[in-house]
Amino acid sequence: MTDFIRRRPLVSAIVAVLLLVLLLSSFPIVPETKQAVVVRFGKPERILNRFEPGRPIGAAGAGLSYRIPFIDQIVWIDKRVLAVDMEPQPVLSTDQRRLMVDAFARYRIVDPLLMYIRSRSEENLRSQLQTILRSEVRNELAQQQFVALLSPERQGVMDDVGKSLNVQAAKFGVEIIDVRIKKTDLPDGTPLQSAFESMRTARLQEARSIRAQGAKQAQIIRAQADADASKTYAASFGKDPQFYDFYRAMQSYQTTFVGDGQDKPAPTNIILSPQNDYLKEFSGRTK
Repeated sequence: MTDFIRRRPLVSAIVAVLLLVLLLSSFPIVPETKQAVVVRFGKPERILNRFEPGRPIGAAGAGLSYRIPFIDQIVWIDKRVLAVDMEPQPVLSTDQRRLMVDAFARYRIVDPLLMYIRSRSEENLRSQLQTILRSEVRNELAQQQFVALLSPERQGVMDDVGKSLNVQAAKFGVEIIDVRIKKTDLPDGTPLQSAFESMRTARLQEARSIRAQGAKQAQIIRAQADADASKTYAASFGKDPQFYDFYRAMQSYQTTFVGDGQDKPAPTNIILSPQNDYLKEFSGRTK
């Protein structure tokens, strides 16, 4: 062996490198953030560093492993929380309003074996989840009114989308963590202007309704106050007619000479005889 190495050093070096590569490939290192499916002749053989609920990343499972070179193939699968984006798509609400919705979902691969059987790779899985996400968002938002999609109420709608999406994603070994809408816009052009005009009209109608209700309540309160005042005046007149006359005369003097307190009265000249009955409260009462 030593003579062979001395006579053929280049060949010996190449053989040594190949043996080293073969040795290293036989003992792969599984990262903490990865799980792997070992495939032998196209058939899944075992799972490395499988995800387990409640077990933090970095726990036992990662590290040095083994495989048969050129026979066992390792399919790496991410163990962390991942995200899938949905391309903005038009959604038609129940009141026939069109919106452009942009959403995303966060997920985790919890069954790497099922994921490999159904999708073969993470790229295929992401494409499948995008299709399912678009379908679920469109189906769920199409059952909602236009106003609900632009208000905080849409959080409950997205929770429903997440539940429906999770049912479909479970078939691929995936757990949906969260579904959110990134942006909801009205289409540019005529639909946008039409929506703004419709919203403006609705708010004007609501304002008119509130003002009418307020005016109605004001009339009811004013009528009740006038009725209570009339009862009070009638009761005071029955107890002391002279005081009632005096009080009413004071009110008349205030309105005539001072004003009602809301508008400043215009200058007015009044010429009356001192013996006029209207001025009797100024001249004193006769017994």
